[in-house]
Amino acid sequence: MPKPALTAAASAAPLPQLQAAGKRLATTPNRMGWLQPTPGDAPVATIRQRLREHGYVWLKGFLPPDEVRGFRAQVFGHLNAAGFVADPLAGTASGTAGDKELANRRLMEFVRSARYEAFCMPPRLWQFMDELLEGLSYLHKRKIMRYTLPATPQVTPAHYDLVYLRGGTDRIVTAWIPIGDVPVEMGGLVYLEGSHALGVKMEAEFRALNATLSPEERINAYNKNMTDGGYVSKDLPDMADKFDARWLVADYEAGDVMLHSPYMIHASTMNEDREGRIRLSTDIRYQNVTDEIDARWANHWTLDDML
Repeated sequence: MPKPALTAAASAAPLPQLQAAGKRLATTPNRMGWLQPTPGDAPVATIRQRLREHGYVWLKGFLPPDEVRGFRAQVFGHLNAAGFVADPLAGTASGTAGDKELANRRLMEFVRSARYEAFCMPPRLWQFMDELLEGLSYLHKRKIMRYTLPATPQVTPAHYDLVYLRGGTDRIVTAWIPIGDVPVEMGGLVYLEGSHALGVKMEAEFRALNATLSPEERINAYNKNMTDGGYVSKDLPDMADKFDARWLVADYEAGDVMLHSPYMIHASTMNEDREGRIRLSTDIRYQNVTDEIDARWANHWTLDDML
């Protein structure tokens, strides 16, 4: 795929040492670069065009930073009983895994709360989505919140979102929101440059492979023609080499919102924060309400829902 020339901003800052699934990402300029930010108040037409061309838009300062940080403290305050949080206000880890069962139960409680719903639906965001999608926007009920402790191997393998949303339209926009500051060493989302075109190609290949399957099995990310979790790869360095592409990384801040295409390949890296902070984020998905909606996403997220 064609690769744009390195920008001055991307080439000026030193590239970070990151790892995923036990492998270090290459830091050569042809294998890693920096995501390019877009002002949060940029014209919607500009944002729509950038999303179409690049597969992502990193909106800087879109939400009030203090409100995002305050919400972060509320989340950790609710999870504190599980024992893995040292300081809810700072969002630092205690150094132990805590009571995993209690942590999961408290997390599932929180994603069903009116407080979380309100965070995901501020007027600024849904009004923007109405404009971006050129009609009334629909927010999928299944909304995901993730926390990642420092120095744990837990990462999200490389994937594109449509694999898990095949029962509806492909005119979907994912909003990934860092809940608090997520500097690059905390392992926020990384994107394979130009991969929205690659995702379209992969999906066409999967569609052909799945043609003989039943409708239910065809849309299942865990069907026999997929990997065991619907992802593209766990080996991020190998993907960059295979497709001769760069992983794009960023220092995210409270108030930022990442938008990406359902075909854009992305992943996360290991949380190696030296201050012991827990990475916290939410990913939610919007579409035009008149387009077909994947019925499987009409329920709250649960840890075992196989999506």
